[in-house]
Amino acid sequence: MRALTWQGRRDVRVDTVPDPTIQHPTDAIIQVTSSAICGSDLHLYEVLGPYLSPGDVLGHEPMGIVQEVGSDVTQIKPGDRVVVPFNISCGSCWMCSRGLFAQCETTQVREQGKGAALFGYTSLYGSVPGGQAEYLRVPQAQFGPIKVADEGPDEQFLFLSDVLPTAWQAVEYAGLPQGGSVVVLGLGPIGDMSARIALHRGAGRVIGVDLVPERLERARARGVEALDLNGEDDLVSHVRDLTDGRGPDAVIDAVGMEAHGSPVGKLAHQMASLLPDALAAKMIEKAGVDRLNAFHLAIELVRRGGTISLVGVYGGMADPLPMLTLFDKQLQLRMGQANVRRWVDDLLPLLGDDDPLGVDGFATHHLPLAEAPGAYEMFQKKRDGAVKILLQP
Repeated sequence: MRALTWQGRRDVRVDTVPDPTIQHPTDAIIQVTSSAICGSDLHLYEVLGPYLSPGDVLGHEPMGIVQEVGSDVTQIKPGDRVVVPFNISCGSCWMCSRGLFAQCETTQVREQGKGAALFGYTSLYGSVPGGQAEYLRVPQAQFGPIKVADEGPDEQFLFLSDVLPTAWQAVEYAGLPQGGSVVVLGLGPIGDMSARIALHRGAGRVIGVDLVPERLERARARGVEALDLNGEDDLVSHVRDLTDGRGPDAVIDAVGMEAHGSPVGKLAHQMASLLPDALAAKMIEKAGVDRLNAFHLAIELVRRGGTISLVGVYGGMADPLPMLTLFDKQLQLRMGQANVRRWVDDLLPLLGDDDPLGVDGFATHHLPLAEAPGAYEMFQKKRDGAVKILLQP
């Protein structure tokens, strides 16, 4: 089959790789009909190369048609149309029984000290082949795949794999009071959808911050007060003026470790990329290599007694934090990989004809899998208004 493989920093290629096969009774094989590029895939394209090997298949936002199932898989059958969550969870362990599917004890990557295995996301998360391919082996298929209607375009359901549950959890973790205010830092796919969900769930004021004109306009079209980071002399003061002088009830950081405006973090990223993989991995694990500008901004912006919801991916293990400010402002902090299946029942009713979250048209580009390398470059450089790119094998 054809699949997108990682070959090195900023080097991804569509190659021929072996077709997947059933390996365990809980496996399924799906023919992929659509697979999206995620903002966190760009971390693989740039920073997290030390945890990848040439030939690794990328992608963790797929959907498709079931081709074959293992003997223990009864909830889906060949011919069913399914969306595959990005985290692989069994649905029955101690963690899963508490809705913490991203911490599944059956698939935890214990040798790396990490939570549930993820599709297409480095040796840290199990080196499981991803879904930017023609076919995909789905472990734990007795629980994971989400069966959806046969009718309707893929785009109506595909975002159940990651974007929708990740954004829903970001808003849930923000703990917004009804009619409350929230700032969303970063208006890429997750930030954009988080802002939409916050409005849908009754936020009184949603303020988005970004520096890409197309993303700002896209958010404004959905009712978000979008502020251009480049055009603000004092963003913190401006936001306080908009929120009764206190700051917002919550801030959602949808940027993560590649935030602009942190030269020390940028230098650390560059240094890591120049080191041999083993040394670079140690630097990432033991040193602070994140660009923490967005997180520090969130701490400044949020009102005293407010909540910060971290949804952007961070990777450093020794990043300095302003603990005095966090303590003094009495802040709450929630974060983590989305527990995808936990939010599916909330989200499925919103994917009908009325489309309150605007999933139809959410993708900015639809491209064949063969054009995936150029799509990664376009997304990474924020060219041509790229916010969400869907690949069709």
